[in-house]
This record gives sequence, C-alpha cells and structure tokens, in this order.
Amino acid sequence: MEKMKYQVLKQEGRAKRAVVETVHGTIQTPVFMNVGTVAAIKGAVSTEDLEQIGTQVELSNTYHLHVRPGDDKIKQFGGLHKFMSWNKPILTDSGGFQVFSLAGLRKIKEEGVTFRCHIDGHKIFMGPEESMRIQSNLASTIAMAFDECAPAKAERDYVINSVARTTRWLERCQKEMNRLNGLEDTINKNQLLFGINQGAVYTDIRIEHAKRISEMNLDGYAVGGLAVGETHEEMYHVLDETVPYLPLDKPTYLMGVGTPANILESVDRGVDFFDCVYPTRNGRHGHLYTNFGKINLFNAKYELDDRPIEPGCQCPACRRYSRAYIRHLLKAKEMLGMRLCVLHNLYFYNTMMTEIRNALDNGEFAAYKKRKLDGMLQGEQ
Repeated sequence: MEKMKYQVLKQEGRAKRAVVETVHGTIQTPVFMNVGTVAAIKGAVSTEDLEQIGTQVELSNTYHLHVRPGDDKIKQFGGLHKFMSWNKPILTDSGGFQVFSLAGLRKIKEEGVTFRCHIDGHKIFMGPEESMRIQSNLASTIAMAFDECAPAKAERDYVINSVARTTRWLERCQKEMNRLNGLEDTINKNQLLFGINQGAVYTDIRIEHAKRISEMNLDGYAVGGLAVGETHEEMYHVLDETVPYLPLDKPTYLMGVGTPANILESVDRGVDFFDCVYPTRNGRHGHLYTNFGKINLFNAKYELDDRPIEPGCQCPACRRYSRAYIRHLLKAKEMLGMRLCVLHNLYFYNTMMTEIRNALDNGEFAAYKKRKLDGMLQGEQ
C-alpha cells in the first residue's frame, strides 16, 4: 500500500472531517490521541482498556523511551506496537519539547542539543538525525520532526533565528527519515513524518514558516509551541492566521492542546489531530470532565452521592460505580480510584471526538459546538 492516504470527506467552514489510512490502520478525524508517554497511559490503564474506550491513536514519547528502556531494546523486541501489544496507529513526538522543558542545563547548537537526563543526570545529545533514528527504532506510525519549542513570549529576534533553525532541522529530519525507511532492517518502512510550524505568537513568522514547510511535501503538519504560556485568545488568533497556509490535503495537528473547549474551537479552525495530558493528569487528581462542566470528586458533597460520575455515561467507571465509592478510593489513595477517573476522562474525550465527527458528517457542527459549550458552562449537577 502507499504510505498514507488522507481524504477530506466533509467541510463545514474551516472544520474538516477526514479519514487517514496508514500502515497500522485507519484514523477517523478529528481525533484525540491518548497520551501514553512511556508506552503506557498513567493511571494503570491497559491496552485492552484503550480499545474498550474507543482510542484510535496512542501517543508515546521519543525522549522518555530512549532513556528507559532504550529504543534499541524496543527495536530488538520488534517495535513499539509489539512491545505494548497495540495494533492501531502510534504517534511518537520527537523529544524536542522534553529537551526544552525538562532540561535546565542545555546547549543548543546547529548540530542539535546537549542536555542532562532528568533521571540520572548523564549527558545526552539529540539532533534531527538522532530523533529520527530513535523513532525509526520505535517503529511508530507517525514520527514528529525534531524542532525547537521556543517560549510563547520569547523575543522576536530569538524566535526568527529559532524558526530558521527548526526549518534546517526539518530538512535534515526528512533526509534521514528517507534514508532510514530504505534500510533493510527498518521495522516500519512506511513511517510517516509530520513537520512542525513554530513562531511563538508572531503570526507573520508563523505564516512564513507555514508557507516554507508546506513546500516540503511532508505527510502531515503540526502547529507547535502553543499552550505554553499564551492566552486562549492568542492561541485561537495564531490558528486563524496560520492554518490557512498549511496544506488542506494533509492532516493538521495541534500539539499539546487541550481542554474540551480548546478542541471544539480548534476543530472549527481546521485542526484534525489533538493530544493533551489534561484528561489523564486531571483524572488522577479527581477532576472529571462531564457534559455539564468539570467536577472535583474530593469535594465533601460527593461523600454519599450514589450517582455515577455522569448519569448516562457508558464508560467503565460510570457503568458500575458511584461518585461516593470513587471518592473514597481517591481519599484512601487506592490506585483503582485514579484508574476509574482516568478511564472516565479519556472516554469523555474519545466520545466527544465521535460526536464532533458525527456532527460534521451531518453538517451540524456549529450547532453541536454551541450546545456542547453551553452545556459545559452549566456547572455541577
């Protein structure tokens, strides 16, 4: 088969309803990718759980898997799909964001970045070629280009230089990916490469970069460097200005975003891939997403509440357990409490994406978006 087929089925305004065919199966978009940083979703969520709650794409992290257990070991095992027993698409992010967010001491040069491992402090060098080689060893469906994620409020001159370097790095990523996909011992010779648009909140820099990388005919395009300090309004403005300059016939991915409202607003602006740690991180702390807004199970009023987290929800937690019981588990620091909350939140996100796709299929996205946002503003029931 060809490496990837991307087809836009419906459009409503800028919102896209599409389908992506990959070597590891078909992705219906818009899609939320469930974040399993070290090849597992935090909160004791298994691969079987992911299948049951409607996960389409699992996202893992290049840097973390390189550090532990080692991408060479995962390659020996037969790749990440086999390692974690998951047969649907996997996206690996390049490690770039972790290099810039975790590393206090780092040195950025043209070749790449030298920094210290967050676990034991040993020195690591990562550049475009290293990131591509690690991701090739992992054999993910989609590999992300290695980029510099500059702070949203960085100085303009810094951002101009950073984006120019990111473009040069992208050219090196593309060249190395083509080389790796041609090697005999490469596990996934159809690995896809997505480039990343950067430019902080400077829309003119973003637009120029979008035009430049669009010429490179990559498999997909991400908007990176958002949700890192700017306001929601600034983020939406960047999307309004930038997304029209990315190819319509390729997937558009907004990295690390966000809340249900962020996702609805970004779908409206032409984005069809999302990922975010919110549902899992918030779930582990008893903060749960519902159609009437977020609830905090640690609140005393749920102590004897015999209702499920959200009446009518078909997730594994809501089908069986009460708010009172799950609250007790969280208070007692029982892992089951975290697990049930994470399952609920991921189910909520995955179900919302199905609703978005159905609404786009039926030409009713604007009405659905309004209804969903209004509902989530109601407050706790």
